[in-house]
Amino acid sequence: MSRNASIDRKTAETDIQLELELDGSGQSSIQTGVGFFDHMLTLLSRHSLFDLNVTANGDTNVDDHHTVEDVGICFGQALEQALGDKQGISRYGSLTLPMEETLVTSAVDLSGRIAFVYRVDYPTEKIGQFDTQLVDVFWQAVAANAKLNLHILLVHGDNSHHIAEGVFKSTARALRQAVTIDARESGIPSSKGTL
Repeated sequence: MSRNASIDRKTAETDIQLELELDGSGQSSIQTGVGFFDHMLTLLSRHSLFDLNVTANGDTNVDDHHTVEDVGICFGQALEQALGDKQGISRYGSLTLPMEETLVTSAVDLSGRIAFVYRVDYPTEKIGQFDTQLVDVFWQAVAANAKLNLHILLVHGDNSHHIAEGVFKSTARALRQAVTIDARESGIPSSKGTL
């Protein structure tokens, strides 16, 4: 069973092509025009072991918000599409990840219901030219469009770059657990019989 998806999204603000393979090896080709975001998406691919290709052309002359949010929308849609009926998946994933002085916990439930809790504060508003608020924007768009529960909590951290990196790595690892096929799970992992 192939678990992949391709999403094309074109608006007045962005033009995005995204390809996702859940059962990959963490290979990626990322070109969004936003350097720090490219770095974070590369980490997302590597630590989830999802193969991820993203090409995005957005109105970065305005700012990076539309590009980051719309890639999040596309990634969420691709994740939902690639999961199909969710037969046999583990469903839940969580990880507490250390990133030097930073500690981040991410927890995921591929429930088909949207909930997003983000308790992360950054000591600076920018990481280079990248607005730290956009990390929240990206993951909120993912949660809404993949129809999942996502909780991201910063335990402690002093460096904005490390905090953002911890968020992406811990969430990638939680997603990796949640999408994994469980050999002991014969059907849909819910007493309702559907997700």
